[in-house]
Amino acid sequence: MLRFIYADELERFPKLKRTMFLDRADQFKARLGWDVTVDANGEERDEYDDMNPLYVIWEKPDGAHGGSMRLLPTTGPCMVNDHFLDLTDGVRVSSPLIWECTRFCLSRDAEPKTAGALMLGGGEVMAGFGVEHYVGVFDARMVRIYRMIGSSPEVLGAKGEGRDRISVGLWNFSEEARRIVAERAGIPPETSRMWFERSFGGQPLPMLAQTG
Repeated sequence: MLRFIYADELERFPKLKRTMFLDRADQFKARLGWDVTVDANGEERDEYDDMNPLYVIWEKPDGAHGGSMRLLPTTGPCMVNDHFLDLTDGVRVSSPLIWECTRFCLSRDAEPKTAGALMLGGGEVMAGFGVEHYVGVFDARMVRIYRMIGSSPEVLGAKGEGRDRISVGLWNFSEEARRIVAERAGIPPETSRMWFERSFGGQPLPMLAQTG
């Protein structure tokens, strides 16, 4: 199932929290070889995890992490503006209608539908918070995944070639895109909406307030 959890609420889900940060270390450090920090507990975190982001998490039946992504408003600190301005020709992305999506992570034993489920969850956040676009930096391997789940971004800028190519993209999420992603994930849109409403009780307002 999908869960929508702010960082300051993760303590309520200790197994989900622990396995998410372990899986991030496994994916980004061990498998991809990124220059990320893994702590003494084997967990991967960065400064943006301290900014109370909203996580969209696929929880497996045993309560462990299956996949996740991290969302922050672009009106505050975010990776695309802090570290990747070379991909946007120095143009900052900052709008209450655009949020950044980072740390798209899948566990080693993730079900095939997990990536699509996360994208579907991202669409629920857009609808629930009135967000019009996501922005995010992605590597070459993600192009095929986005295409497969029916949610390819508009590429704003890129550098590098082949497997070393990284890009910054902008996503929207129309009703047609929602239908396609839901179909490929095998999750009825009504179900993803129920999971979203269960998380927020119909009032997903805290992050909107902090954007000013």
